[in-house]
Amino acid sequence: MRAMILAAGLGTRLRPLTDSRPKALVQLNGRTLFEITLKRLRSFGIREVIVNVHHFADMIADYLQVNDSFGMCIEISREDLLLDTGGGLKKAAHFFVEARADQPFILHNVDVISSIDLSHMVSFHASNNALATLAVQNRNSSRYLLFDPQSNLCGRRRGGDQPDEIVRPVSATQPLAFCGIHVISPRIFSLMPEDGVFSIIDPYLRLAGQGEPILGFRADPYYWHDLGTIGGLQAAAADLQHGVVQA
Repeated sequence: MRAMILAAGLGTRLRPLTDSRPKALVQLNGRTLFEITLKRLRSFGIREVIVNVHHFADMIADYLQVNDSFGMCIEISREDLLLDTGGGLKKAAHFFVEARADQPFILHNVDVISSIDLSHMVSFHASNNALATLAVQNRNSSRYLLFDPQSNLCGRRRGGDQPDEIVRPVSATQPLAFCGIHVISPRIFSLMPEDGVFSIIDPYLRLAGQGEPILGFRADPYYWHDLGTIGGLQAAAADLQHGVVQA
């Protein structure tokens, strides 16, 4: 199984730490976010990974060389222009299409930490014949995706006074917060005409509206934390020190 780590962002919420390094090389209790994500993927048997880079891209390449890619096969996808999550994934499509076309892959943000059982998530994805499966939780968030009682993606909450965006008929919705971890079937690339800079959420919503199975995997029992802010790093560091989560 293969995976992609999304690490190209500027990390503006982590300034001043990212004034001199990419967010992937910001440290949490003496280990970089990149190392934590790579070793977590490796613990689930994943050895082939592609990572997108932009901000201080050469530092990530040097870091991998010095650490012998942590014993993994890691390819770098350089973005001269930030392509967002969807554009970055589409640029790396070759990495997944050249592998077994029927085998799903994991897409993982570099700035999150969790105890989510990726094997269970992949099994859920396969047993439901999903096109994409998103790890979601019932927690406070500034942005919510909307799901029906069968865990199908059916819209998103716009926020403010704007009405919810609903893309498929539904009698009731549940707002859930996305965790930045996906399982995706390579078939999605043939269904994704979007090009250039775009969020992966946009084709997810469009495809869900067309009846494609874009599902939510309930990750409520698992630990999860955003590492994209100074406060998030500090909170996760305390959790690690107290044994709430391991990394």
